[in-house]
Amino acid sequence: MQYLKDYFRNWNTWDYCWTIIASVVGTWIGLQWGSWLSVISMLTGLWCVILVAKGRIFNYYLGVVQVVTYAYICYGYQLYGEFQLNLFYFLPMQFVGLYIWNKNKDKAVKDKVIVKFLTAQQRTMWVALSIVAVSCYAVYLKELGDPYPVIDSASTVLSVIAMVLMAWRYMEQWVLWIVVDIVSVWLWILVVMDKGANDVALLVMWSAFLINAVYGFICWIRMYHQQAK
Repeated sequence: MQYLKDYFRNWNTWDYCWTIIASVVGTWIGLQWGSWLSVISMLTGLWCVILVAKGRIFNYYLGVVQVVTYAYICYGYQLYGEFQLNLFYFLPMQFVGLYIWNKNKDKAVKDKVIVKFLTAQQRTMWVALSIVAVSCYAVYLKELGDPYPVIDSASTVLSVIAMVLMAWRYMEQWVLWIVVDIVSVWLWILVVMDKGANDVALLVMWSAFLINAVYGFICWIRMYHQQAK
C-alpha cells in the first residue's frame, strides 16, 4: 500500500480524472462498436502513454500487450505498415526502452526517468531523415497493396523515430507523437468510413493518445525543469 501511495504521489486531479474517464468512455464505445481485442489494445495503449507522460518505467510492460494486439488488428485491415511497425519494431523496442530507462532512473522518485533535449543539429538531422524515409516507405507500401500508403507511411516512420527518441529520453519525442496521433486519427477515420470497420475503439484510442501527447509534452517540460534544479 505504501508503495502505491509513493508511486502516485505526484499525480494530480487531472491525472486521475483523465485516466478514469478515458478508460470508461473508450471501453463503452469499444464494446458497442468494436471487439474485446480492440478494447484490450485501447486500454493497455492508453495506460501505457499516460505512464510515459509521467515518466514511469512500467509503461513498457503495458506496451508489450498493446503492440501485439494492435498488430494483429492492423493485419486484418491490410494496414501492413502499422502491422510491421508494431510487431517487428515496437515489440522489441519495449525491451530496449525498458533497459535504457532502468539505467537512467530519477533517484528522487520511484520508477521515474531523467529527461533531456536534442541539440539543434540533431533536430535538423531527424527532420531530414523523416522526410526521406516517409517518401520511400510510401512507395514500398503502395506495392504491397496498402490502401493508404502515404498516411500509413507517415504514421509508421514517424512512430519509429519517436520511439527511438522516447527510449533515449528526449523531449522532442512528444512533438513527433502529436503528429503521429493526428495522422493515425485520420487513418482510422478513413478505415471506419471506407471499410465499415467496427473497431471504433481504436479511433478513440488514437484520439486519446493525441490529448495525452500534448499533456505529456507539458509534463516532460516540468520534469526537465524540476530535475535541473
